[in-house]
Amino acid sequence: MKEEHMAENISPRELLNRFQNNDSMRIIDVRTPAEFSTLHVRNVENIPLDRLETASLASSPGKDGFLYFICQSGGRSKKACDAMSAAGFNNVVNIEGGTVACEVAGLPVVRGRKSISLERQVRISAGLLVFAGVLLAAFGGIYVIQLAGLCLAGFIGVGLVFAGITDTCGMGMVIAKMPWNQSRSSENACKITGFLLAILLGAFTSVFADTHTKDTLAEVKHNVMNQDAILIDVREPKEWSRGHLSRAQSLPLSELRTTAENKLRTRLPSNQIIYCHCLSGGRCLEAARILLSHGYDARALQPGYQDLIEAGFTQATRR
Repeated sequence: MKEEHMAENISPRELLNRFQNNDSMRIIDVRTPAEFSTLHVRNVENIPLDRLETASLASSPGKDGFLYFICQSGGRSKKACDAMSAAGFNNVVNIEGGTVACEVAGLPVVRGRKSISLERQVRISAGLLVFAGVLLAAFGGIYVIQLAGLCLAGFIGVGLVFAGITDTCGMGMVIAKMPWNQSRSSENACKITGFLLAILLGAFTSVFADTHTKDTLAEVKHNVMNQDAILIDVREPKEWSRGHLSRAQSLPLSELRTTAENKLRTRLPSNQIIYCHCLSGGRCLEAARILLSHGYDARALQPGYQDLIEAGFTQATRR
C-alpha cells in the first residue's frame, strides 16, 4: 500500500527566517491573477491553482530542492501541495495563514490596486443566489418560477454543505475562471463586474417590475360597472364559498392552469378587460400572466379580497 506523504507546514515567521537566509527559494502563489495583483509577497511567482502543471514544477524546484506554496489563507496552497504529492513530488511546503498573515509577520510585500478575494466572491455569489431564490419563491407569482426559486436556494445550500464536508468548492472553481479573475487590470475587472451586475439587475427588474396593474380601484370599479371589464376571483372554491364580491366570477387558479384556450373563450369575453384578484395579490399575478398568454387584456390587482371590500366593492350576500 502506498504511503501518503503529508506536506510540511510552516508559519509566516519561519518563512521569514528562511527568506532572510535563502534568496533562492521558489514560492508560488496559487491565487487568481486579480488577487495576486492586489497584494503578494515579494519575489513570489503567480500560477493559479487551476493552471498548476505538476510535472513541470516538479522538475524545477528552488535551489534548496523545495517548492513553497501560498494563497490567501492557506486552503488553496494546501491543495497545491496535495496535487504535487499525488504526482510524486514530496518536497513541498504549505505556508500557513496565507498572504495576509505573511504581511503581518513582516515579510516584504508588493501592494497594488485592491480587488475582491476569491473567498469573498464566493460568499457574495452564494448570498446573492440564495437571496434571488427567496425573492423568486416569494414574489415569482407563477408556480414554476416559485419552485425554481426554492430549488435554487436549496441547491446553493446543499452545495455549501458539500463544500464544507469535502473542502472542495465548485463555485470557487467556476468563479476563479471568470474573466475579471484572469486579468491583472483592476480597470478591466471593474468594467466586467459592472457589466455583469447590470445584467443581473436587469433580469430582476424584468421579473418584478410593474407586475400589478397601475389602474386605481376607482378606475377598476368604473370599468366593471360600465361593463368594460369583468372581475374574476382566482381563489379556490372553499375560499369563494366563505365570501366573495358580488360582481366577481369564480375561476380558481388551479383550474385556470389546466383549462384549454378554447374552453376559456366560452367563459371569458375577449373584448373586455379582465381584472384578477385573490386573497393577497399573489396568485392573481400568475392568473393574469396565463390569461395574457392567451391574448386577453388581463390585469392583476394588488389589493386582496378584504382590501377590496374595505375600498367599497360590494360583498355578495350569503344564502
